[in-house]
Amino acid sequence: MASISSLGVGSNLELSSLLAQLTTAEKLPLRALDAKAASYTTKLSAYGTLQNSLGALQSASAKLSSLGLFQGVKAASSFTTVLTASAETTAVAGSYAINVTQLAQAQSLATSGQTSATAAVGSGTVNFQIGSGGAIDVTIGANSTLEGIRDAINATKDVGVTASIVNDGGAKPFRLVLVSSKTGEASSMKITVTGDAALKTLMNHNTTDPVTMTETAPAKNATLTVNGLPITSATNTVSESLQGVTLTLVKPGDSTLTVARDTSSVASAINAFVASYNSLLSTGKTLTNYNADAQKGSALTGDSTLRNLQVQLRTALTSPQSGTTGDFTMLSNIGVSFQKDGTLAVDSTKLDAALNSNMDGVAKLFAGTATDTAGYGKQLSVLALGFTATGGALTAAADGLTGSLKRLDKQYEAMSTRIDATVARYKAQFTQLDIMMSSMNSTSSYLTAQFNSMNASKK
Repeated sequence: MASISSLGVGSNLELSSLLAQLTTAEKLPLRALDAKAASYTTKLSAYGTLQNSLGALQSASAKLSSLGLFQGVKAASSFTTVLTASAETTAVAGSYAINVTQLAQAQSLATSGQTSATAAVGSGTVNFQIGSGGAIDVTIGANSTLEGIRDAINATKDVGVTASIVNDGGAKPFRLVLVSSKTGEASSMKITVTGDAALKTLMNHNTTDPVTMTETAPAKNATLTVNGLPITSATNTVSESLQGVTLTLVKPGDSTLTVARDTSSVASAINAFVASYNSLLSTGKTLTNYNADAQKGSALTGDSTLRNLQVQLRTALTSPQSGTTGDFTMLSNIGVSFQKDGTLAVDSTKLDAALNSNMDGVAKLFAGTATDTAGYGKQLSVLALGFTATGGALTAAADGLTGSLKRLDKQYEAMSTRIDATVARYKAQFTQLDIMMSSMNSTSSYLTAQFNSMNASKK
């Protein structure tokens, strides 16, 4: 059978163009599916944006639902170069005059000077006892130089001593220095050596043998006064000298410590809550905006899920909380109020006054009590989770779109397969037509030539 290298050549017809037009016509339904899929994808993306904004509101609400936030206490030092402080919820508000007279110090011992840090001293066992604690043995073996002794001490677990070598620049400059790992008078070092005499002479430091090491820094307790009352501490971290307060001593000196309710953290949490609500509101407006000039809506214009969410949020925030005389029952009582455009605004002066005068009332307004479900923080957190949790309205809407997209993909694939088969059938038919027309044209040309030849011979 004759073959055609290019469709339409054999018949001199515009078969290639005709096939292209038919293909375009057959694929028109696919364009409709593409448009629908694009619409679903845009809406699904919009739901994702909405879910992120709602998640931020949920986090901000959850923070305000915790009673612990409103029980926070902070401690501030007037001179942080003297001391710093932290406070727990058990701390009692007040102002305290603190005078640090001495920092806690670890004992430091030094050996007599040696001409070399790499010359052998002597082997043996060095027993360390820190205060009244247990004794630890350090074995000094073949490497009994100052460096070897240093390394053996530092490699021994729980010895409670750090060893180093100092060069003092003298005739015999190398000295082994030992520093207790603990501060305080009760953490002084007792060192007993058994073994070579040279090692004993170098390191003995106890009450029964001759003391051969020099105390370069004595073990000291920290001493201070709080409102005139004397306090001692084995470390520079002083806990419970004031209930619920931990002091970190930096240097001797005077400082005033102020312990108060942490109103700034609560104010920040409330402002973050307002900002997240306004952000969600702005997101909703963007996703539902209608362009009158273009007569075109946004991804969620008229969407019932978003509209339902907005109504529930507004209803929750405008519904009074239960309370007794003197309690805050509305956000406006503490300076948080709705504006004409639907956003929330914070009157910082009124909020600060509420926090300073009635922190318990603000706590109840947002977090209710430990045994109820009242409080704007609790209610908004639960509401937001209800929309975004598995089976929630927003999650269900997004899942529905995802399912629709999957079904469209299958429909598109099946339709595309049918169209490809139809176009292939058209092409096969056009190819047969081309071959047939080409054959007929060849026959016509042959017969014409024969007739012309016969006519010529008769003449």
